[in-house]
Amino acid sequence: MRLVLQRVRHARVTVEGRVTGQIGPGLLVLVGFAPEDDAGILERMARKLVQLRIFSDEEGCMNCSVQEVGGQVLVVSQFTLLADARKGNRPSYVGAAPPRLAIPLYEQFVQRLSALLGQPVATGEFGADMQVELLNDGPVTIVLDSREMGK
Repeated sequence: MRLVLQRVRHARVTVEGRVTGQIGPGLLVLVGFAPEDDAGILERMARKLVQLRIFSDEEGCMNCSVQEVGGQVLVVSQFTLLADARKGNRPSYVGAAPPRLAIPLYEQFVQRLSALLGQPVATGEFGADMQVELLNDGPVTIVLDSREMGK
């Protein structure tokens, strides 16, 4: 499981001109799943995301989590995060979970985040051609890979 977290002032996702998810200050989360991902990884990654201290405190130091600042979260599925571009010019996506595995993982991840945050989580539309707009804040962009986080 790979996450790209972007601290934003606001973000939104549209599909065919229709807004599917929109937030104010908080985190835009791009998420890609691997075939070996499971509920345990979802839990670890959701907790890490919610507790990651990348928001400023009163003194301007990044000491607060999205939960502590009451920020919102927008989650967008993005299988291309698992692309392997080491060989040739066309990335391989064999490291990405197929939709039959990824869709339930995506839905469970969103539900878990919502439960941890105590508020709804905005989403894109799995598998759709989405347009993502954001105003990056900082900019602050963090990549989390479950394979690099240990057990």
